[in-house]
Amino acid sequence: MPTLADLPDSPKYRIASVCAQTGIEPVTLRAWERRYALVRPRRTVSNYRLYSERDVALLRWVKQQVDAGSPVSRVAADWQVLHKAGRWPDLPPSAPSVANAEPPSAYAARLFCALRAHDERAACEAFDEACAVLDVAALCTEVVSPCLVRVGDEWARGNLRIATEHFASNYLRGRLITLFLSTPLRRNKARVLVGSAAGELHDIGSLMFALLLRRDGYHVEFLGADVHHDDLLVYVRETRPALVCLSANSRETALDLARLGGRLQGLRPQPKFGFGGAAFSQGRQLQAAVPGIYLGDTIDQARTAVRRLLDS
Repeated sequence: MPTLADLPDSPKYRIASVCAQTGIEPVTLRAWERRYALVRPRRTVSNYRLYSERDVALLRWVKQQVDAGSPVSRVAADWQVLHKAGRWPDLPPSAPSVANAEPPSAYAARLFCALRAHDERAACEAFDEACAVLDVAALCTEVVSPCLVRVGDEWARGNLRIATEHFASNYLRGRLITLFLSTPLRRNKARVLVGSAAGELHDIGSLMFALLLRRDGYHVEFLGADVHHDDLLVYVRETRPALVCLSANSRETALDLARLGGRLQGLRPQPKFGFGGAAFSQGRQLQAAVPGIYLGDTIDQARTAVRRLLDS
């Protein structure tokens, strides 16, 4: 199971955001820092506290113990024992909802409006605020995905320029890549290759899946769009991954995955092969044509399928 050590330790959040995510009052948080040194936030040039994602998760873990009836002094002592032994608590459940936070749909709407207007600053504000109050899974499935769907729908209706669709897609892809690369890579875990089928130019769905699998604790490599199958087979022979996951959104690219699946079966050792994407969720007959494991219609279903394949 992933631990707090797997989370990024780079300074990111101001104290107001941390309090919103943890439910800890600012005065309480400052007192815990002063008395127990639970976290040591960095400082900006203007002397504002900045906390990392790992700090936030640790504070949520502490608050859960306190809410369950343990004195904060005892929790702090337990933490010091763990820390000195080089051990870390397991990741606590997702952050609780925040009373004054907007619902995910509001962040998705704000993000869409900013991207439609090519207003990068407003897009950053909406994305950063959503990051501060939502876990990464909710950010992907309830903010980024609906925003992308709306961008695609408006482009298909002729209401968005191609330049705007590209601007929006590349902005979101860049933010997700940043999150992916800031998530520690656990090299001692099962290697998983994630990408999009040959000829498939859309890869943001695969990127979100790769991001969430890496945060689930797997050794995930993201290969991006248009993964050429001949080259992939050579790389699979070299690296021997436990699982290869590719997505396809069109019938043509889905049928190419069927041929790839047959070629993967001929490798020794043979990796598990998972597949998904709009082509399969909209055309059920294609699922039976691919020699592999259909991961499901949603990212949540796919994550569950991967856990079943690799952790059983």
